[in-house]
Amino acid sequence: MIKKDVEKGFPGGSLLVKKKGKEIYRETCGYQQKYEKKQLLSHPPKLKNQTLFDLASNTKMYATNFALQKLVTEGELNLLSPLSFYFPSFKENVRIIDLLQHTAGFPADFPYYIREKAGDLYSRDRLTTIEHILKTPLSYEPHTQHLYSDLDYMLLGALVEKLTCQTLDLFVEKKIFQKLGLTRTLFNPLRKGYVRSDFAATERMGNTRDGFIHFPNVRTHTLQGEVHDEKAFYSMDGVSGHAGLFSTVDELSVLVEIMHHNGSYGTKQVFSESTAKTFVTPSQQNPSYGLGWRLNNGDMKYMFGEHASSSAFGHTGWTGTLTIIDPAHELTVVLLTNKKHSPLKDPLKSLNIFEGDEFKTGQYGPLVTELYKNLL
Repeated sequence: MIKKDVEKGFPGGSLLVKKKGKEIYRETCGYQQKYEKKQLLSHPPKLKNQTLFDLASNTKMYATNFALQKLVTEGELNLLSPLSFYFPSFKENVRIIDLLQHTAGFPADFPYYIREKAGDLYSRDRLTTIEHILKTPLSYEPHTQHLYSDLDYMLLGALVEKLTCQTLDLFVEKKIFQKLGLTRTLFNPLRKGYVRSDFAATERMGNTRDGFIHFPNVRTHTLQGEVHDEKAFYSMDGVSGHAGLFSTVDELSVLVEIMHHNGSYGTKQVFSESTAKTFVTPSQQNPSYGLGWRLNNGDMKYMFGEHASSSAFGHTGWTGTLTIIDPAHELTVVLLTNKKHSPLKDPLKSLNIFEGDEFKTGQYGPLVTELYKNLL
């Protein structure tokens, strides 16, 4: 399926499947970069197993959630504490668990990096941005609904920093990733010795959606090794709780295995089994939400396909990343793609749907369904 999609124009992807912790399937095909801006390359470099991908919202799970799960295990954080305990300027009745369940009242998104839209909340400075998130008007009464929000995780990343007195990237890289032997899982990799050719490219023309979006200082070059997400790049200096982490299919599979084994990898424990289970406990309001993790309860076939067990959980990322942990089948699935490294499908209808989104590989569910059919 992946090879056929690549032959038809899909940029590329890397799929790794493990059962009982052992690799049983791997496929990497397609290209790291097909375009330089809108120009199709005559000799596009192919993807490799060691290619680094922009994980987008999988950052929420494998950086922010892992940090929080570690802090809960160590007794440094009570999930029922009010947000105002850590950020006194915030006056709403919101707890840490509400941010994790996306029931805190915050809007899904907010353009802090565009002065004309953000007004007084405009910011391109990291610390200022965090202050402005706390001032952002809520879009609904807390605890009354689930609305998936980047702002929730921007604040949770800031909470990790407040509790550890370190920036999020330093904490997770030194206290978690490097202790697991992971050297290619990191934030701001171009500042840490990597070069553009190490990465799968994302959007062809920066954040302009093929030239249809403009704002001051918008990037217009092909993105490769820079976080795509606008809030993370322009307002958070590349390090945010919601986006910014890069990894490879092999290294990310190690982090996925840690959740599969309730907080441990071999002899190394990152967080406790009880904490791991707490974080995948379904919300009473909407059982497809755990604490950050998305659960295969309800209408989740777009992500988990038709045959994953009801105990399966995981997350997706806007750039084309998917992770699934299925305890009932003892399976872990990591799919990393650069599906956004393609032209817009129809800019007159949507500036967020790319040609890569329309392929079966880019839609996740059809590929996962086929994977389970063959395995089971």
